[in-house]
Amino acid sequence: MSHNDDNLPAEVQPDPIADPGLHPHTWRPTDVDERKAKRAERQVATLFGLSVVCAILFVVAYFTLQIGDNFDTFLGFGASTVALGVTLGGALLLIGVGIIQWARKLMADQELVEYRHPAASTEEDREAAVAALNLGVAESGIGRRPLVRNSLLGAVAALGLPAVVLLRDLGPTPSQTVDEENGGGLEHTLWKKGMRVVRDVVGTPIKVSDLEVGDLVNCQPAAIFEVDEQGHHVIEGVELQVAKSKASVIMLRMEPDDIIPGRGRENWSVEGIVAYSKICTHVGCPISLNERTTHHLLCPCHQSTFDMADSARVIFGPAARPLPQLPLAVDSEGYLVAQRDFTEPVGASYWERDS
Repeated sequence: MSHNDDNLPAEVQPDPIADPGLHPHTWRPTDVDERKAKRAERQVATLFGLSVVCAILFVVAYFTLQIGDNFDTFLGFGASTVALGVTLGGALLLIGVGIIQWARKLMADQELVEYRHPAASTEEDREAAVAALNLGVAESGIGRRPLVRNSLLGAVAALGLPAVVLLRDLGPTPSQTVDEENGGGLEHTLWKKGMRVVRDVVGTPIKVSDLEVGDLVNCQPAAIFEVDEQGHHVIEGVELQVAKSKASVIMLRMEPDDIIPGRGRENWSVEGIVAYSKICTHVGCPISLNERTTHHLLCPCHQSTFDMADSARVIFGPAARPLPQLPLAVDSEGYLVAQRDFTEPVGASYWERDS
């Protein structure tokens, strides 16, 4: 119910509710004693400085504490995990506590009463809002207290150190060729000249005579299944999973006359057998849905469709590039082998990948 009297001008309208008034204002110690204000300022700057120290300790812990098979421990937990969590949490916590102390002890301490205004602001209200914002900046003391301002900026800037360091865990950049011999980096896989193509899971090599027209086989490089003298796999654990995900291929046999070889790929197939990366070039989903009569390969994630008879050209869907093709040959025992590694990176497209 409105208590406004429509017959009265706006400037003399009665208040919608009685003014309860405000309690007498109690000044803070930092409002009346400049020495205490300076001490509070140093306290806030100290908190921001300790945040910087925590950010630096995060970087030190990242590079010095051991992880993996022989990792350092602390109270039964991984020392690296504990140290990284404590230091990064401390850096963020100290900035938060410093800002709270700044607001409680150094920013302007005023109590205001303001009636709720209509949702649609007038031009005057907007100007008043800008003026209030500028006043808030002035009352925060950020311009008058360079020690607090500069220490805060330093603490926030130091938080970039953990972020930059953690980017290292994303793996090698596309241009890096880490451990090229063993398929390191994004531009290399385990495939190399003369390596046999074997069936996935079972690891048996494949001859041309093993495949009939229309057969589609999921394959891996033979190196995935290699064992040492003690019978242990040469590649194990996470390294094995990464190697398999990059080197996985789909091999299809079709009539040789159906193949339209790309330029320079005239000898990449063997008696109608072609091999392409199993990883979609859109977002990296595994592909295995084959339409036998058309040689079209469908990605189940977003329906990108590739023509296996025409260098895996994209004929439908969001994929921007054909599937990388693995050049095939036959070794002296009649088994299918790779001529070389893929000539382009496998998997989802990225900005540094050559077109």
